[in-house]
Amino acid sequence: MTRNYSASQIWIEEAEEFGRVAREGAIPINFKIDTGMGRMGVPEGDALSVFQKVSGLPNIEIHSISTHLPVSNEDAAYTRDQLQRFGKIVRQLRAAVPGDFKAHVLQSAGTLAFNGPPFDIVRAGIMLYGISPLPEFQRLLKPAMTWKTRIALVRDMPKGSSISYGRTFIAPRKMRIATLSAGYADGYPWHLSNRDAAVLVRGRRCALVGRVTMDLMMIDVSKIDNVKVGNEVVLMGSDGNEEISCAELAERAGTITWEIITRIGSRVRRVFV
Repeated sequence: MTRNYSASQIWIEEAEEFGRVAREGAIPINFKIDTGMGRMGVPEGDALSVFQKVSGLPNIEIHSISTHLPVSNEDAAYTRDQLQRFGKIVRQLRAAVPGDFKAHVLQSAGTLAFNGPPFDIVRAGIMLYGISPLPEFQRLLKPAMTWKTRIALVRDMPKGSSISYGRTFIAPRKMRIATLSAGYADGYPWHLSNRDAAVLVRGRRCALVGRVTMDLMMIDVSKIDNVKVGNEVVLMGSDGNEEISCAELAERAGTITWEIITRIGSRVRRVFV
């Protein structure tokens, strides 16, 4: 545990296994309770009995108690009820087993939308990217990530030329087409193909044409002068007064912002500024 991690425990057998494999002191545990997510965690009704058993295991040290909100960005009434139930459970556990157990439940949407009971920690996930899971709170955040690529090829295509697989785009006129060094293998959604998606070249929107391919994609740069190989292109982010937001990409691709940012591949170079 040299990196100060804690293991999220979801059932008694798991905690027992943690205790057996511990070699360098007690393993810190996050005791997770299922209050409505239906994914992982000790069932709400079993929380007290399991917590008492886990707290008595050798080489186990409970650091925190948590649950997860499934509809904090959709159903305020259910979420308030869930927060109240979790608060009651936390009080019961703290009364039954004395200790300095931190409690946490609010992720990004919960943090923005609910004050809730005074829990100890918030789990800011997508907020750290400057992306709000609730559109009405986006004005409070500033996007922290820009996704860029470069132009690999520029050429003039005559009217009637087909672009990319399936010939789903046929040039309605003579067009200048730029091929970009990015594709779905980098995490750019294939489902943006033929969905009126755009990128930014010199602060201007350029339409994506044809299907996104594995490593490459094509855009229409007919209205921009002197476009050259090597020019920078913004796939997501701002350039001048224009922006391609993560929310825009997600909406056009029929997915969620979380999927857009987590699918950006490892071969996309990260530059921290």
